[in-house]
Amino acid sequence: MSAFVTDQFRILNAGSFVESISNNSYYAFLGLSNPTPGSVGFGRIDNWDTSTTNNPVDNFQYLSHYRDTSLFGKKITTENARRVIRKVQWVSNTPYDMYRHDYRQGNESSVSKTARLYDSNYYIITSEFKVYICIDNGSSTPDGTDPTVTGSLIEPTQTDVEPSVVGSDGYRWKYLFSILPSDVIKFDSTEYITVPNNWLTATDSNIQTIREGGDSDTNNNQIKTVYIENGGTGYSNGTASIIGDGSGATVSIAVDSSGTITSVTVTNGGKGYTYGIVDLSANSGSGSKLVPIIPPSKGHGYNIYEELGTDKVLMYARFDDSTKDFPIDTKFAQVGIIKNPETFVGSGITFTENAFSSLYAVGLTTSRNVVIGEQITQSTSGAKGYVASFDKDTKVLKYYQDRSLCFGNKIDQTDSNSTTNIIAFDSAGDITFSQSTPSSASINNDLTDTSVVVVNNKQINLGVTFANGLANPEINKKTGTIIYIDNRPEVQRDSRQKEDIKIILEF
Repeated sequence: MSAFVTDQFRILNAGSFVESISNNSYYAFLGLSNPTPGSVGFGRIDNWDTSTTNNPVDNFQYLSHYRDTSLFGKKITTENARRVIRKVQWVSNTPYDMYRHDYRQGNESSVSKTARLYDSNYYIITSEFKVYICIDNGSSTPDGTDPTVTGSLIEPTQTDVEPSVVGSDGYRWKYLFSILPSDVIKFDSTEYITVPNNWLTATDSNIQTIREGGDSDTNNNQIKTVYIENGGTGYSNGTASIIGDGSGATVSIAVDSSGTITSVTVTNGGKGYTYGIVDLSANSGSGSKLVPIIPPSKGHGYNIYEELGTDKVLMYARFDDSTKDFPIDTKFAQVGIIKNPETFVGSGITFTENAFSSLYAVGLTTSRNVVIGEQITQSTSGAKGYVASFDKDTKVLKYYQDRSLCFGNKIDQTDSNSTTNIIAFDSAGDITFSQSTPSSASINNDLTDTSVVVVNNKQINLGVTFANGLANPEINKKTGTIIYIDNRPEVQRDSRQKEDIKIILEF
C-alpha cells in the first residue's frame, strides 16, 4: 500500500515554525574559525574550501561539536522570517501555466509539464514586485487537441479584486499582493519570492480586500474559470448552471458554426464549490468536456499559503560591527541556527538577548599580532584553545575550546590513552601561542569585575564581564538545539563588510 505526506502538511509545518519564533529564541550563528588547522581535525579537512567531503554530519557527536565551535549569534525575530516560494519572474513573450486544482499524472500542466501544481509556473512576480496567479492562459482546446500556450505579452499592473485580462494575449491575472520595499531589501533572492506573514489574520485593508474579495461571503469557493478540454459539436449559444456541492454558479456559452463550444464565461461564480460540472442537459449537443476550475481554500487570495505552496521559510540575520559580540577580525566556516540556548549562569534559563557571544575571553597585558585559528596553551594548567579574535586596542583575546584539542585521533575520538577532558584556563599562567610571535603573553589580572575598559580616554564596552582577566561566554554551549548547519568556504571578516545571512528551511 502506497502512502505520502501531503503538500498541505508541509505548508502547515512551515506556518507552525514561523509562529513558533515569537515564543522561542532562535539564533543564526557563525562558527569554526579554524577549519584547516594544519592537520585533519574533528569535523575538519585539509582542503576545506574545495573538497566535496566537508559536508556536515547529523549525529549527536557532531551537533555537540557545532555548539563548541560557534563564535557568536544573532536573534531571529518574526520580522526576520518569511515563508517563501520559488521565484517565477514575468518575462515578455514567456508562456505560463494556469492555476488548476487537478494536475496529476496524465493531466500535467500545459507549459511546465508537471503533475504537481506547486511545480508548475502558474504565478509570477513582476518588475513592480507585484505577485499574481494566472487564472487563464488561453490554453482551452475546443477541438480536443493538446493545448498550445502562447507567451504573455503584457505585464500585469492592476490591483483589482477580480481577475482581469490586461491585453490581447488572452492571459487573465489575479492580483495577490505586493512585496514591501523593506522586504525587498531584506529578503530579496534570485531563487525565492517572500510571502507576507499573518495573511489570514491581518487587518490591513489592502490584504482584507484581496483575502475576502470585497465580501467575506462572496469569496467562498467562487468559480472564476471553466476550462474547455473538448468543445464537442451540435451545441447552441446559451447559459448553463454549474452543479456540484456549491450553489449559484452560472456560465454563458458561445459556439461556432459547427456547434462547438468555443468560450465559456462565468457570469456568476456562486459559492461553496469543491467540485462541479457544467450542466448541459438542456442543450442539444454532445461530446464536450468542460472543467470548472475549483479555487483553493475559500477562494483565490483567501489563503495565499495554500494557494502558492509555501513549504519553505527564509530566515535573515545581519552581522556587522555594531556590537563587541561580533569581532571583525575573525574567520568563520560554518553557519547554523540554534534554538533556545541557555544563559551561561543560571540553570534552565533561556537566553533571550538580541545577540550573544559564545566565545571565552582573556585579557592580556600587552598588545600583539595573532593568527586567527592558531592554538593557544596555558603554561601552568595545560588548558588549550583556538584563537577566534584579538582586539589590539583592548588587548582582549577571544577563543573557544572543542574536543579536537583532546584527541590525537580527531575524527572519531577513539584514542585510548589521550586526555579526554577540556581544561579551563585560569588566571595564573602565561598564554603560549603555536604560530604567532612573541610566543607568550601574560594575563591582565587587573581586568576584573568589569565589562568596560578605557582606551585613549574612550570607554569601550567589551561585551562580556571579566573577573581576574577571564570572561565566560554569554550562553551555555552545552545547551540549545541545532536545527540547521551549513559548512561554507572560509570567510574572513572585515570592518568594511557586513554579512547578510539568508537561510532557507524546507519542510
